[in-house]
Amino acid sequence: MATKKTLIAGSALFGTDGVRGRVNTYPLTPDFTVKLGMVIGYKFGVGKGRKSVVIGKDTRLSGYLFEPALTAGFVAVGVDVILLGPIPTPGVSILTKSLRCDLGIMLSASHNTFEDNGIKIFGPDGNKLSDQDEQEIQELLEADTESFLVEPNKLGRAKRLDDGTGVVRYIEFLKTTFPQGLRLNDIKIVLDCANGASYKIAPTVFSELGANVVTLASSPDGFNINQNSGSLYPESMVRKVKEVGADFGMAFDGDADRIVCCDEEGKLIDGDQILGIIARRWKKLKLLNTDTVVATIMSNLALDKYLMDLGLKTDRTSVGDRNVSERMNLIGSSLGGEQSGHIILGGYANTGDGIMVGLQLLAELSEKKQSASKSLFAFKPNPQLLRNVSFSAKLDPKNILNSKYVKESILKAESFLGNSGRIVVRSSGTENVIRVMVEANHENLVNDVAEKIVNAVEHVVSKN
Repeated sequence: MATKKTLIAGSALFGTDGVRGRVNTYPLTPDFTVKLGMVIGYKFGVGKGRKSVVIGKDTRLSGYLFEPALTAGFVAVGVDVILLGPIPTPGVSILTKSLRCDLGIMLSASHNTFEDNGIKIFGPDGNKLSDQDEQEIQELLEADTESFLVEPNKLGRAKRLDDGTGVVRYIEFLKTTFPQGLRLNDIKIVLDCANGASYKIAPTVFSELGANVVTLASSPDGFNINQNSGSLYPESMVRKVKEVGADFGMAFDGDADRIVCCDEEGKLIDGDQILGIIARRWKKLKLLNTDTVVATIMSNLALDKYLMDLGLKTDRTSVGDRNVSERMNLIGSSLGGEQSGHIILGGYANTGDGIMVGLQLLAELSEKKQSASKSLFAFKPNPQLLRNVSFSAKLDPKNILNSKYVKESILKAESFLGNSGRIVVRSSGTENVIRVMVEANHENLVNDVAEKIVNAVEHVVSKN
């Protein structure tokens, strides 16, 4: 009954990207993680013969806690476990299919610091679980899970892939997505690996393709993942690109499913620009199914106009790479992503893959034989500003967003902007923050409107 009360007291167990939270605080506790492994294994394994799961992790210290906890849960319900060790999230998605497993688990809190961790779940097709699957898991957690346990002779087995076999498979797969016969011999790149899961794999991939690689944040110690590095802190990448005279820079997040880039002058290239560049490239190569790119509500409206000028369509969905992936599968699109740098290259992968995206951009750069500043900016974006307002974990973000004070502030701002802009205010699915995005024709207008809404949100947060 205690678990049931905890689940009701908290909000939904799953956010936009699996289960995430602070280590040793519900739901990221050892006992709950064992139970979660049991429930997931039971849901996908009961009455269906012998099942197997692959488990990967990033470099944060708590991976040593949750990897054996999940393993115990799976083994207890008769599911075999294959341990991959440190590997990017997209590698788990790909190896779930490659190893013919029934489930894939990634232990990572993506761009969060080491104090947090998370559990991402993939089905046998390499896709993240649906809302319905997540709801059924949450309901099973409130059941008598002891009934899920198998007899001693039916316990699952666990093994670790030796000599980095899984990593090697993933590296070789990544290289198959790069044009045959093309080399990067004349290109100097900076890689910021965020002291995360890409710290070995990314330098290996680009070096083997001939690039002159300069690495940053590639010495993880369990604590320094995403610490002033990676896609949330691209300043380090920008400085190093200028310092060493590199042609291109790439910064990944902790589990490398996300990428932010910069040109030789240090100008940032976000996910919207990346979508535009790859859409243009894939249209030419006839790789863009349905002539449609899936973007989210946060993407700049200038992207829509650019794609329309190319004879392409934009289909928008809710924030979260899982939502993007689901929409792509529904309409048959092969390209989608987020402004934040989660880009899904359908046909190759079912989830964002920063390294794979970097390879596509470098292929464009190499083939055009132009600088990144000339070849990797598709359009001029409209003025846009994103502000975050933090709040206590004790507060329900729905109550903040539904407060009269915040709603009135948003209505006034929308009336003030009219048809000259748009506003998106939402709670994050991975952090305790309210995100305020304002887009308009003029930068001063964007700043003024965003400031008013942020002040309203901060006022409500401070009063609770």
